This record gives sequence, C-alpha cells and structure tokens, in this order.
Amino acid sequence: MVSVKCYKMNQYSTTPNSVLQRDEVLDIKQATGILKRRIGIILATALLVFTLVAVVTFQQTPLYTASARVMIDVRGKDVTNIEEVLAGVSSDATAINSEVELLKSRELAKKVVTELQLQQNDEFNGTPPPPSFLDTLRSQVTGWIQSFLPQQTSQPQQSPPETEDRALERITSIVLGGLEVQRVGATYVIEILFTSKNPDSAALVANQFAEQYLLEQLEAKFDATARANDWLSDRLSTLREDVQNSEAAVELYRAQSGLLSARGASLTEQQISDLNAQVVIERAELRGAEARLQSVEDMLSRGASVDTIGDVMNSGAIQELKQRQSTVAQRKAELSTRYGELHPEILKVDREAADLAQQMENEIDRIVQSIETQVQVSREKVRSLEASLNSLRGELAQNNQSLVRLRELERNAEVNRTLYESFLNRFKETGEQESLAEADARVISRALRGGKSAPNTKLNLAAGLLLGVALGLILAVALEVFDQGVKSGTKIEQAIGIPFVASIPRLYPGIIGKLRKLLGKATPPQDYVLEKPFSSFAESYRTIRSAVLLSTDAKDGAVLAIASALPGEGKTTSVLCLGRVSALAGSKTVILDCDLRRQTLTKSASFSTKRDTEPKGLTEFLNGDATLDDILMKDEQTNCYVIPLTANSNSPKDVFTAPGFDKLLNELRKQFDLIILDTPPILPVSETRLIIDQCDGVLLLARWGKTKKSALVSANDILRKLTAKPVGSALTQVNFLARSSSGYGDYYDHYSAYRKYYVD
Repeated sequence: MVSVKCYKMNQYSTTPNSVLQRDEVLDIKQATGILKRRIGIILATALLVFTLVAVVTFQQTPLYTASARVMIDVRGKDVTNIEEVLAGVSSDATAINSEVELLKSRELAKKVVTELQLQQNDEFNGTPPPPSFLDTLRSQVTGWIQSFLPQQTSQPQQSPPETEDRALERITSIVLGGLEVQRVGATYVIEILFTSKNPDSAALVANQFAEQYLLEQLEAKFDATARANDWLSDRLSTLREDVQNSEAAVELYRAQSGLLSARGASLTEQQISDLNAQVVIERAELRGAEARLQSVEDMLSRGASVDTIGDVMNSGAIQELKQRQSTVAQRKAELSTRYGELHPEILKVDREAADLAQQMENEIDRIVQSIETQVQVSREKVRSLEASLNSLRGELAQNNQSLVRLRELERNAEVNRTLYESFLNRFKETGEQESLAEADARVISRALRGGKSAPNTKLNLAAGLLLGVALGLILAVALEVFDQGVKSGTKIEQAIGIPFVASIPRLYPGIIGKLRKLLGKATPPQDYVLEKPFSSFAESYRTIRSAVLLSTDAKDGAVLAIASALPGEGKTTSVLCLGRVSALAGSKTVILDCDLRRQTLTKSASFSTKRDTEPKGLTEFLNGDATLDDILMKDEQTNCYVIPLTANSNSPKDVFTAPGFDKLLNELRKQFDLIILDTPPILPVSETRLIIDQCDGVLLLARWGKTKKSALVSANDILRKLTAKPVGSALTQVNFLARSSSGYGDYYDHYSAYRKYYVD
C-alpha cells in the first residue's frame, strides 16, 4: 500500500521575485503570446472597422476644394501721403493674422452669398440630395425600431416658414463651414480654400471671397474718406465761423478803440508823425521869419540904405519906386541945368521925388509889418501844431493800452485762421485721396476648378485598416487584462504557488466537436481513455498518476481528493478517467462520489458498474446500514472500483465528521493502492473542507480559460489551513491547438512538435 507524500517545492512560499518580474513586465515574448492568443479578435476587429470605413467612404458624397491666393501689398501707394487719414495694412504678423480673421468674418461671407445668389443653389439652400445607401439603411433601421414603440397620438407641430434673414444666416453658416483661410508660412500670402460638392462652385466661391475681400478694403477706405470729409466739412464750417467772428471782433475793437491803421501803422501814430514833420517845418519858417524881421529892424534902426535890405529890395513895389525915383532924379538933373531950384518944374520934380520917398517909406513899413505878421502867423501855427501833437501823444498813450487787448484778439484770430487753413488743406487732400485710394492686397492666384479633397479613399482605407488594427490590439490587451481565467501552469504557479502537474486536453473542440456532441456521436471521456489509450488525453492522466506516485511512499494506500474552486471544472470526469488509467496501469484503485448534492460521479459511472442487489452507497455505510463489500462496485472494463451515492444520500446531517468516514478511509487504505475522492467545489460547499482535511493529498483542478485567478487564490487560502497537502494543480478542457499557437509560456507551447507521439 502506498501513501501520498506532498511535493517539497515551497508550495506555500511567496512567489519568487523573478516570477513577479516576469509577470509584471510585458516582454517581447509575452506580447507575442498576446498577439497569438488574440489574433482572431484583432483580425475580426480590423476587418469590421475596415469594412465600416470602406462602406462609409464609398457612400460619402465627394467634396472638391479650390484655392485662391491674395498677397498683402506692403509697398506705399498713397501718393498724397496722408497716413493720419488712411493707413495701409501693417506688415507685422498680428496685422496679417487680423486680415485672415477678416476673410473668415460672417459679414464678408454674407456679401459672398448675396453676390453669388447662393440662396438659389440647391447645395446651399437646403434641398435634400438623393438618399444614399447608408441613409436608406438608417431610415429602415429607424422605422423598424419605431415600429416597436407606442404610436404618438398628438399631431407634430409644423415649424413656421423660414424668413429671408434666417435663410441668409443659415446659408452663411454653411458657407463658413466650407471655408478655410490660412497664412502661407511666414509670407504675406493668404490662401483661401473652399470645399464644395461641385468643383465649379468651389472655385467660384473661393474667387468671390478674394474679390469681396479687396472690395471690402476699398469700401473701408472710401468709408473712412467719406467720414473724414464729413467730419472735416462740419469742422470747417465751425472754424470758418470762428475765424469770421474773431476777425470781426478785432475790427470792431479797433474801431471802438480808435486803433485805425494806415500803411501798417495806426492813424494816431501816422498823425503824430505828420505833425512832427509840420512842426519842424513851421518852426524853421518861424525862425526864418523872425530872423528876417530882426535883420530888417536892425538895419532900419541903423539907418541903412534901402538897397542893403534884401527883403525890401525883393519887393516889386520898392523896385518900381526905386526906378521911378531914378527917373525923377534924372529929370531933375536935366531941369536943374536949365532951371533954378525954385523953378516950378524943379519944384514939381521935387514934390514928385518927395512923394516917391514917402511911398518908399510906406512900402518899407508895409514890408516890415508883413514880415511881423508872417512871424506872428508862423508862431501861432507852431503853437497850434504843438498843441495838436501833444493831444495826439496823449491819445497814443491811451491807444497803446488798448493795443494789448487788440493784439490778444488778433492772436486769437490768427490761431483760428491757421487752424482753418490747416483743416481746409486736409479737406482738399482727403478729397484727392478718395480718387487715388487702392486696396492693400491683390490677387496673385485665382482658384481653378476644384480638385477632389474628400473622401480620400486611399487615406481613409489605410486609416481604417490602422484604426481597426489599433482597436483590435486595444481590445486584445483589454481582454487580456480583464481575462482573469488561468490558461497556463505558469500562471497557476504564480497565482497560488502550487506546482503544476498536467494539462488535460478538451475532447472534440471547435464547432465540429459541438456538432458531434449534439448528434450523440462523441465518445464520453471515461471511455475515450479506453478506446485511445495512447492519446494525449489519456497521457495527461498518466502524467497526473506519475506525479502522484512520485510524491508518495510505499507504506499504505494514498487518499487523493480531486477538488476545484467552483463547479463545472472537470472534477468528476478527471476522477473517472484517472481511476480507469490507474486501474489499467495495475494499481488497485477505488473512486468515491462525495458530492451528496449533485452525485455526478454516480450518474456517470453507472454505465460500467453492475449491481446484483439493492443499491447501497456511501451514506448507507456511514450510517451503518451497509458494509464495505455492499457499497463497492466494480468497473468490469478496467477493474476500477466505485463507491456511489444512492438517490436518498442527500442529508442535512454532517456525515463526513462522523467516525464512519474515517473508518471507511482506513479500510480502503488497507485494500487499495489509490483512493480517489470526487469532492464538491471548495468555495460554495463547506463540507468539502471536512473531506479534504481527512485526505493525504489534494489535486486542485482549474478549467482552462474559465477559472479565474481570484477563485484559485481563495481556494488555495482554504487549502493552506487544512491537513491535506497539495499534490499539484492541473488544467482541464485545454484546447491544445489554440494553446500551442498562443504562447502561454510552458511546454505545451511546443505541442505541435511532439503531438506525433499521440494517437488521437
């Protein structure tokens, strides 16, 4: 008899650091393994996405894009050089970016829509195009879904008719949606791109945007000029009135203050100047007259001859009297030669001479009086002129005080006049600028017939393929991350630290295998080990048996519990197959059905056992109603013994803690080499722990790809508290073909190389 001896492989020690590192670091081999395992998902996802992208691409309406280019002209063209009134576009980046935004403005787009009358264009006015395949499919699916929904009894409200303004705004939004404006590098060139369903419309709209942009610049300059002219005109009117009022105030104050001017000087100053000249002249004449008078009086007082007095001799009357005296003296001389002094002729001549002398004296007196009169007149005239001059000088002093105010008024008038002339010149300049203004940009490339821009079939298909592969990879990684099902012995060892024994292949995998099972043509696993003893399926159980033998000594029979964390992980099948393989190998083997609730082993083993008496099972023995010979049934094909459960075995009593169960195991150890127990799952059934605690060893099973690592960890935590030591772990229902190409990191990766040793 033999007993189980558990492996000395540090089953319950912590996982080595190297294992942790291999588990945490996704190396190339692991990545390749993921690709191999999930290649179907990746390809299916890529194909699905590629197909959807292709269908959408081929169903899309082609779009065409046309390009027009304008260049900001930074050269000066303002011949009148009026930067203050109309400044051109600056050449810095901010100004050019502002022009780009201007080209994308809504107001400019409205002008384009109005100019091209896009309200009449079916592409922009909302006329629906013919439905595509996707539209038809979408409407059919929507109708099919709505057919399952309750019908609406209320009438749908009709929307009010669209106004022209709203239509214009809607079409403008559509046009802006197809517009793209961008600066070409660091140049002064702006590119205008427009996308449309019609290549001619794309070129037409792009060119119209360029033209409207230039017109917008001209209109802006004209508007600026007009506003400047209007403002200047109003300002000139005000300034003209200010000049007139200020000049009128100057003249009025000049008149009121007597500050009249002539030849650049005031009248008072002119009068003073004239009077000064006259006073000088009159004083000179007065002094001359006084000198003549004094000279005459002096000469007369000295008894000077008349001939020596110039003013007397200058008189015509004196000269005439002198001539008459000369004539009388000549006559007297002639008469004296003939007559005596008493001659009447002589007396007559003497009287005539006396008369002339008297006249001479009278004339001299008159001349002296005339000179005196002239001196008096000159003196009065000088006195009068001096009085007038003094009066004018007083008036000039008063005028000089008033001149301060006058100059202030004149300065105000001059300032108003200068400002008025400046604005008048600017008004004339802006008037000239209005006829000379030009746009600050020019079209350097007009848009031609638009080229196809969307859909880019090649790019879309390539992107669809890449996107599909990327999504497939993401899905594969997500499935790998969220897939907690164990699929390799390495994962089991990393998760719970129990050595991995074998992988049990799945019989009849794939769709064909499922069809064979449905048609009843699939051989049960317990018979498969008999029909094909050299198959990989049978070999896996021989591997488990070898692991059990290597872990035991030869004293007594070994009690081995076949356990799992959850139901449906292949315990019953494994118990039957391992029992038959062990019996065929020459070991005396018995299998027990310890699952009181489901009794799956009993149902599966009944085909090969024979009962000659009333059926009795494990519970009857434990209750003392049967002996060991009564409950032992033999499989005639393999000589493997079975202890079943009867239909009434399910009992609320805890039969496995009774002394009968321990007694049964001791008797079985004496008669059999290997006792295999089919136990309920560890996690949901508490009695399983009582069963395993009385065994020598336990084999923990996990279903390939289904059993989660967390369940294994929880089951292992329970096993660590029990007496039975783990013999090892095994994977059931493994798809070897899928696993060998999926890179799970154990020797089954090489299944394709050694499968020829098996006969399946």
